[in-house]
Amino acid sequence: MTVHETPTHDTPTPTPTTPVWFITGCSTGLGRALATAVLERGLRAVVTARDAGQVADLAAEHPGRALPLALDVTVPEQTERAVEQAEAAFGHIDVLVNNAGYGYLAAVEEGEDEQVRALFDTNLFGLAAVTKAVLPGMRARRSGHIVNVSSLGGLAAFGATGYYHATKFAVEGLSESLAAEVGPLGIGVTLVEPGAFRTNWSGPSMRQSRIRIDDYTDTAGARRAATLATYGRQPGDPARAAEAIITAVGADAPPLRLLLGQVAYDIASARLDTLRTTFDTWRDLTLSADYPATEEKTA
Repeated sequence: MTVHETPTHDTPTPTPTTPVWFITGCSTGLGRALATAVLERGLRAVVTARDAGQVADLAAEHPGRALPLALDVTVPEQTERAVEQAEAAFGHIDVLVNNAGYGYLAAVEEGEDEQVRALFDTNLFGLAAVTKAVLPGMRARRSGHIVNVSSLGGLAAFGATGYYHATKFAVEGLSESLAAEVGPLGIGVTLVEPGAFRTNWSGPSMRQSRIRIDDYTDTAGARRAATLATYGRQPGDPARAAEAIITAVGADAPPLRLLLGQVAYDIASARLDTLRTTFDTWRDLTLSADYPATEEKTA
């Protein structure tokens, strides 16, 4: 069975060729929903969380197919050990899902250096570290798929979440380069870009700067409040998002980018229109920056 084959819900006992998913950040939200959906389809999954106890129930419900592991992606030793344990238990990793991450609310000027660096350590550097740990096995088999959970916020930016956007814009660029590098080796890459989903992102998982600058009350301050107010009312369904991700990975030609939800589609589409309008408006000035074309000399 290849990574792109999807067994049905009545799949029998897994075999050594049953695909293995390695998913970070499975304690809640999209990671939890994806781990559940993968296991319910009869696949095998390495389900990780900072506290392995938060995913122990998945292993109990799916004996022999779920491996719960403690993993803080900002700790290199844990990353290396988790990948080693996964490969020892299941023999290989077919699909890596870099899902671990969180948000941070602050105007750019309000950003706290320690918190910002911690955000990058999880959202970007942790993702890169797990990817680097899994790639040797995928390269050796010339097979595999890497799913990097970005965000609509990796395509369009708003006030109060500038540092979060910076991490996700970085994930987008990293993933595009990665796709160009590993594609010829038989390894796929997909960026998942959710809009507003009913997870803990805008609630318990959200971190905020303790600094408040009055001049930003009506901009970043207002969006802080609006973002927190969405908690529990987001239109996106994590369970449906999980099914969409599995479907995309199992496609004959998985997409590099997968928007999730109406909000993501609408805002990303508007962003494309705005970019095209701006590029066209300033086209002449843009082209003026090149050296003049050299005219061919006539004989």
